Amino acid sequence: MTQLRALVFDVDGTLAETERDGHRRAFNAAFVELGLAWHWDAEAYGVLLEVAGGKERLSHFATGQGLPRGSELDALLARLHRAKTRHYLALLATGNIGLRPGVARVLREAHARGLRLAIATTTTPDNVTMLLDRTLGADALRRFDVIAAGDVVPAKKPAPDIYCWVLERLALEPEHCIAIEDSAIGLRSARAAGLPTLVTHSYYTQHQDFSGALAVLDGLGEPDRLATGHVGAEPWRGVVDLAHLEAWAGRTDRAACRQNATDGAH
Repeated sequence: MTQLRALVFDVDGTLAETERDGHRRAFNAAFVELGLAWHWDAEAYGVLLEVAGGKERLSHFATGQGLPRGSELDALLARLHRAKTRHYLALLATGNIGLRPGVARVLREAHARGLRLAIATTTTPDNVTMLLDRTLGADALRRFDVIAAGDVVPAKKPAPDIYCWVLERLALEPEHCIAIEDSAIGLRSARAAGLPTLVTHSYYTQHQDFSGALAVLDGLGEPDRLATGHVGAEPWRGVVDLAHLEAWAGRTDRAACRQNATDGAH
């Protein structure tokens, strides 16, 4: 069995349920601040999340409203994104957005075992720093060997670029890592880079197609709040720990070995 050496976490929807009452509210506050008659309700925002990256989401929406592309639109979108980031950081600063159940526990277990930790996200670096600081403490950033955020690579998820960037800096092969994602876009990005991927779906992503994931659960779970979902085709209920992650990754290794053996027979 391949040795597990690193966990690579997505942020929004994975570390914390930030989209519904965090990013969406911040976007709407930015629209009001700049005098725009735009408003993203929960349903509309769920559709917009199919576009990865806040800047890209704004651009997609603006052009859909018939605004002509050009320097004036670019300037407006830049102002909007700066305002949105400011509003989002203010929301994080209240401490009302916490980590999803099981996240802090798995991070502690991984750190105690000497596993390396990384982040691969499209959100801006300031958003990552504030979230980790407010939920895990001032030294949280030092627990992560690599933080890939924002525009560190030009091609956003579902392109594999951000995971490839992380792997290069970890100096690890993808089979030694597990990605933890909440969305089909994130799953496609991680799998395209070769990483086995656990999906802990979020409010907006629970009905997406997660074909190719190690497991699809509603979280990592805690003793008083068990995670539910399925591992392969088998129903699963419990608390995810490192032993589970290693076992699920090992099942993928065995399946790959069987496929290689079958391919070699033809």
